[in-house]
Amino acid sequence: MRLLAGLHDADRSLTKHAASRIPPRIGKVLSAVEETAESTKLWCGAAAAMAWLGGWRGRKAAATGLTALVIAQLTSNGLCKQLADRPRPPKEWFPHDEVDDRPDSSSFPSGHTAAAVAFTAAVAPAWPAAGAACAVPAALVALERVQSGAHYPSNVAVGAAIGLASAWLTHRAPRLMLRHWL
Repeated sequence: MRLLAGLHDADRSLTKHAASRIPPRIGKVLSAVEETAESTKLWCGAAAAMAWLGGWRGRKAAATGLTALVIAQLTSNGLCKQLADRPRPPKEWFPHDEVDDRPDSSSFPSGHTAAAVAFTAAVAPAWPAAGAACAVPAALVALERVQSGAHYPSNVAVGAAIGLASAWLTHRAPRLMLRHWL
């Protein structure tokens, strides 16, 4: 029980710190990146560019990334948010008006982070340069979710873990199915 209390306190402290320490100009950049990632637009656009410009490797990376993204979205938004009813951080902690734009759904876990990490982690093995390029906006999306007041850091961490697990499953599932069924 003490561990959970300690994690809760750390979550609150890190959230308040992010809300007060990130300069407004950086906050605007983070918000712009998150806006492009809203409804997975950024990742779908990246997949289209990879498929168009990257030949066979680009199409494979795009398909793998989108598959992992769908798994992450279903897991985070379709399952976990329905099971966990964690409120968003209090509005009073945030000195900006972005906090008014956050959703009313459960804050646990971060679906934006799950999608960003899933796409990036699934793309990287197929096309490392594209994965590296996707890592920057994925990290910015994760940071923005805390800075904007939409999530606690633990929500973002669990979203990232769901994204990594989704990418792993996307890469491993074909081999596991072949081995198990054939």
